[in-house]
Amino acid sequence: MIEKIHHIGIAVHSLDGALKFYRDTFGLHVHAQAEIEDQGVKAALLTIGDSEIELLQPLSAESPVGKFLERKGEGLHHICFQTPDVDADLEALKAKGVELVDQKPRRGIAGMICFLHPKASRGVLVELATPVD
Repeated sequence: MIEKIHHIGIAVHSLDGALKFYRDTFGLHVHAQAEIEDQGVKAALLTIGDSEIELLQPLSAESPVGKFLERKGEGLHHICFQTPDVDADLEALKAKGVELVDQKPRRGIAGMICFLHPKASRGVLVELATPVD
């Protein structure tokens, strides 16, 4: 099921401001950057070794990341585990009765993704991703 930690998601008010720190201060390479309207975010993936950091800026205060920032402020948003087959893993999790955010995989900046509900994982938002070339 899980191969490695793919990335850590960090919610930020300003993607440009966060990039100045992670890219310009630490010298991390921006691997991908996109506006993902169905998720309500502007995101960037920065490479660090075999993993990545995902910076998430909400497109509106009503988006899930916007609501997160309102409640908790900037900081750790989620952990993403890489899996070879997000579809099969999602079905296996459903069969085990794991509470989910997504009932089927969807396209994200990290590939095909799905989220588990934080209630299932002791308060941590968990994402599964299968990278797509």
